[in-house]
Amino acid sequence: MSVRDSVLEALQQEQGSYLSGEKLSEELNVSRAAVWKAIKSLREEGYRIDAVTRRGYCLRDSEAPLTEKEIRSFLPVRYRNNGIYVYEVTDSTNNRAREIAIGADPDHPAGPGEESGAAVIALQQSAGKGRLGRSFFSPKEGIYLSIIVKPKFDLTRSVLVTVATAAAVAEAVDKICGQKTETQIKWVNDVYLDGKKICGILTEGITDFESGQIDHVVIGIGINTTLDGFPEDLLQVAGAVRGDYSKSALAAEVITRVLDYTEDLEAREFMKTYKEKSFLIGRDVKVFKGVYRTSPEEDLSGIPARVLGISEDGGLDVIYTDGRRETLVTGEVTIRT
Repeated sequence: MSVRDSVLEALQQEQGSYLSGEKLSEELNVSRAAVWKAIKSLREEGYRIDAVTRRGYCLRDSEAPLTEKEIRSFLPVRYRNNGIYVYEVTDSTNNRAREIAIGADPDHPAGPGEESGAAVIALQQSAGKGRLGRSFFSPKEGIYLSIIVKPKFDLTRSVLVTVATAAAVAEAVDKICGQKTETQIKWVNDVYLDGKKICGILTEGITDFESGQIDHVVIGIGINTTLDGFPEDLLQVAGAVRGDYSKSALAAEVITRVLDYTEDLEAREFMKTYKEKSFLIGRDVKVFKGVYRTSPEEDLSGIPARVLGISEDGGLDVIYTDGRRETLVTGEVTIRT
């Protein structure tokens, strides 16, 4: 075990209490200078460590920060060398991912093929993007993640990318976060927990202007891990994944499942999870086409319908009050009350 890891383990065992540099040096059989170097490295990674003369060091938060190193440690070997770019704050991780994918980011020039499978992560977004041109509220301490995928699928199946991602996020939260209840999915791109939205997904294509084809797909994922700072109107619908878990482990699990699913999209291994977790099936809804709500409170005239199920291509099968049936691949639905 490295000195850095040994120091971190010792501080975690004494979390909330001070541990002197001398004691750390003696217990780990290293020099005081090596202890200080390890403390400095941990602070640079984002660990909150207080230092008080004659008392020593105190770890204020045992949760590992969301860092490239921590995320890589949870990734399987097949993805461990993929590009991982972590920001404290950025305007939009989808914007950063787009620049990296096309080689326009001077700080992260991509090599041949390097951009495919890369992930951009931030703890805060200043201009987060949601579906249908909406903004996505992205306060500090959330997990804002964009994954770059090189399409190996027919783009007429593009809705499946969002469906696969929703299933991946729901499965990852269930596995990593130890919540008392399981996640649910609202077609097409929202993940819920305890009746509140904890995650939204935005999938965007990058076009090669010479060929006119989609060159890359950027999958944006925003996961709420706290409700601190949320405005009152959003608290009515927004939830958060709270608890004692590693954000780096959650981010790595999401990346892994998304890449696995999109690698062989036509296998549709995610459809079982998506259907089982879809809470709209059998519900009365309003269907919105062409004109969409800009906020949850806005009341537009939707078309009454009942949800029959989810198609194998990820569409929403509905039946209208006049008996007409349709499979929706775009649009928005809300539950009728």
